[in-house]
Amino acid sequence: MIVEFSIVPIGKGEELAGLVAKILDIVDKCGLPYQLTSMGTIVEGEWDDIFTLIRECHRKMRQESSRVYTHITVDDRERAGGRLRGKVEDVEKTLGRRLKT
Repeated sequence: MIVEFSIVPIGKGEELAGLVAKILDIVDKCGLPYQLTSMGTIVEGEWDDIFTLIRECHRKMRQESSRVYTHITVDDRERAGGRLRGKVEDVEKTLGRRLKT
C-alpha cells in the first residue's frame, strides 16, 4: 500500500521547515520506503506499520502545536509492491522518457 500524508500545525506561522524536519526525522528512521514532496510525504508498506508511523508523527506535531491538521490518502492495491517508484516508471515507460522528479 502507498499512503500520502501531510501534517500541518495550525497557528505556527508561514515558515514550517523546522517543524516538518522533526516529522521527517521520524519518517527517515522508521525504515519504510518514502518520498518527500513539497506538499507531503509518500510512504510504502503495510497498513499497521504506516499508520503506526503516521500516529507517531501526528503526536509529535501535537507536542509542538495545540492544533494539528493531518491529511491522509491511501492507495491500497492487492498483491502490489514496489509502487513508490514503479508507478512513476510505468508513466515514464508510456511516455518513452524519464520525467523530472
